[in-house]
Amino acid sequence: MAAAALALATLFGSHAALAIPGDNVVLRAMDKITARVSTITVPVGGTVTFGSLKITAKACDKHPPEETPESSAFLDVVEEKPGEAAQPRFQGWMFASSPALSALEHPVYDLWVLDCTSDEPPVQDQPAEAQPAEASPAPTNSNSTESGTSE
Repeated sequence: MAAAALALATLFGSHAALAIPGDNVVLRAMDKITARVSTITVPVGGTVTFGSLKITAKACDKHPPEETPESSAFLDVVEEKPGEAAQPRFQGWMFASSPALSALEHPVYDLWVLDCTSDEPPVQDQPAEAQPAEASPAPTNSNSTESGTSE
């Protein structure tokens, strides 16, 4: 039993540690009637409106650069039409690499994840600080002896 638990923790725990949490979800939204396509940035914990949809981002994760590219976001999508009760349309994870895997089913709107970004500026490789030039050996006086005294 303990061996099985360790195996599961190794399999699933290693991938969970690889995800880098993001601050913003970048979405592509399309109105199928007007053919309007928009890129929307939703802060995690925030809500934006696209047409009659209210899109709330609950979480956003991105794989580190050395892993297979993947961004995923946990979204709540509610449709609010005037004079009608709000209708939940989607709640769950969407994946940038597989938009059809977990998609918003709506006759008018289409929505998919593009990226997960951070508010912090990306860490760039810093050039190595300039090393001070090695001090050149002191000039030697050919008239002196090794003991440092002259005769």
